Amino acid sequence: MAQEVPKKQTKKQTRKQEKQKKATEMTRQEEEGILVYSSQSIWGLQLRTNGYGAFYEKGKKKTPRNGMVYGIEFNEIKDSKEDKLPNGTGGFSFGNPYVYGKINNFYSIQLGIGGHRIMGQKGNKNGVAVSVVYKGGLSLGLLRPYYIQVEESGSTQTIKYAPDPKTDSLFKYGFILGSGGLGKGWGEMKFKPGVFAKTGLRFDFGRYNEVVSGIEVGVSAEYYTSNIPIMLYQKDKQFFYQGHIAFMFGRRK
Repeated sequence: MAQEVPKKQTKKQTRKQEKQKKATEMTRQEEEGILVYSSQSIWGLQLRTNGYGAFYEKGKKKTPRNGMVYGIEFNEIKDSKEDKLPNGTGGFSFGNPYVYGKINNFYSIQLGIGGHRIMGQKGNKNGVAVSVVYKGGLSLGLLRPYYIQVEESGSTQTIKYAPDPKTDSLFKYGFILGSGGLGKGWGEMKFKPGVFAKTGLRFDFGRYNEVVSGIEVGVSAEYYTSNIPIMLYQKDKQFFYQGHIAFMFGRRK
């Protein structure tokens, strides 16, 4: 029994020394501007050339420079011909602005997986780490009918734009009062399955290693199994290609 006590103390001391050594090494790497972490969680807001969106991403580091990422995104995609107009009543009306000729709001929910590679470390705490991220996966398109408020025969009606004589006559003669608002069309959504691919360069200028703070600049592409009607009298698309700039924040551990 007298011989077992020193052995247990030695093992405990060894583990303590290993932890201290690891902590010292991580501190040294942080001082040198090296990103040291096992996992990270990132939230982001992005402006796209055809809309805007938000995303959440989870990442795990596999080697000093490479890692794996997976995440979810929600975006709204707009047509380049969209032009938001003030309500049609004039004066000081509180009617909603509307988009002339819009027939659907188009959203996408994307589930993706990919990789992350550090191209350049910070060099010091005040430096900027540069990395490339890439991912792809499934994209679920959501079409929500777009409603407008119109005046007809002295009464107000809420209708959808449609390529028929009745609707044409209404917006040709300027009797549109405004959009139908955000509450309309949710129960009539149609689903459009597709796929997406995305890549970008990230610039992380966070002062502390455990904090993610930076921007991403990149491009992405989406393809859907059928055409996506957004505007009247415009060619419907299945393929969307866009650039983006994202503002990121999060934590590492």
